[in-house]
Amino acid sequence: MPEVAEQTGEAARAGEEPVEPAAPVTEADPSAVSRLPRRRGRTTALIGGAAVLGVLAGGCTGYLIQADREPTKLSSLSQPTLSQAEGPAPEPLSAAQDRRVKTDGDLRKLLLKKPAGAKVADWASHDSWMTLGDLAELGDKPDETFSDLVSEEFRRAADTGWEIGGTYSVEVRLVQFRQEEALNASDSADSENSYQESRDGTKSWAVPGSDNGMVYADAKPETKPGYLPLYNAKAVAWRGDILMLIFVSDTKPIPKAKIMDLAERQVKKL
Repeated sequence: MPEVAEQTGEAARAGEEPVEPAAPVTEADPSAVSRLPRRRGRTTALIGGAAVLGVLAGGCTGYLIQADREPTKLSSLSQPTLSQAEGPAPEPLSAAQDRRVKTDGDLRKLLLKKPAGAKVADWASHDSWMTLGDLAELGDKPDETFSDLVSEEFRRAADTGWEIGGTYSVEVRLVQFRQEEALNASDSADSENSYQESRDGTKSWAVPGSDNGMVYADAKPETKPGYLPLYNAKAVAWRGDILMLIFVSDTKPIPKAKIMDLAERQVKKL
């Protein structure tokens, strides 16, 4: 190869180290191509850097534009004052129109009054109030009854009773619930109704003027050794947060008219 030898001789005369000629790449040696070092392209890095710079530049530009603008005024949170209509101020609702006036007041005033000629029952409370403990003692298991009343959000109870003659007695009881978690007045009425309907020999009638009131009367007397046979009647109703219970007992069958009259008059007072 005279050209290569000539270039080598020129390099030697110039004082430079001779350059070894690269081996020729032929088509018969394909592995020579795979041994060439790979180079990472710069185009992808340049595009990525430009994108980051573009985002930063856009954010700075937006901030500068917003900083030069006047602040946007927000609407007032307060409402305009309404002017009072002409004429006298409206009167508050009466107890007949606003039921809460009655039920949040003295609960004892909603109880039926003792009829003329009747005497206060010996077992009746002297002030017509019943405590949570008083109600619990009426249950077969006072401890469980106490816990049930607490979970049912018991608020207060009022009770009255009277006797006529030596055998006829009436008890009227109103139980009020807080009803923050459930409608316990209606739930308690449903439980009372279910119990009465499950008893044998009991007659029942709906109370006129009430969408949930019921009265029950025993067809057969309750008997215990040493006691006279005793007939029982009961009225159950609820309104709002108040459960109404009326108990009537006598040694002879209780007419439907008697228990129904008591139930109708008590429901109207609620």
